[in-house]
Amino acid sequence: MQATYKEPDELGYYGEFGGAYIPEMLYPNVEELRSKYLDIINSESFQKEYQFLLKDYAGRETPLYYASRLSDKYHTNIYLKREDLCHTGAHKVNNTIGQILVAERLGKKGL
Repeated sequence: MQATYKEPDELGYYGEFGGAYIPEMLYPNVEELRSKYLDIINSESFQKEYQFLLKDYAGRETPLYYASRLSDKYHTNIYLKREDLCHTGAHKVNNTIGQILVAERLGKKGL
């Protein structure tokens, strides 16, 4: 049976061969992100701003909708998570907001 790797090792590898290979000119930026990422996302100020933006900009938390006809058809309780009610109409806004906040904290202004 093959092992499943959910977290990279200290060198960024997922198992013996899995890893990230990037162009040399990008290495300093990726290394900066690697060294600061966990401190940034675990900071209270980051989490506070991130949660605020998810709620007041994206429209989080999205509600659950009880799908009564589907529930009746399949003789169970079926709920649908209403991601379509997010400001952008999808879950992708969560990732985008997080990336922007991390970039700001790293002092990145643009391309």
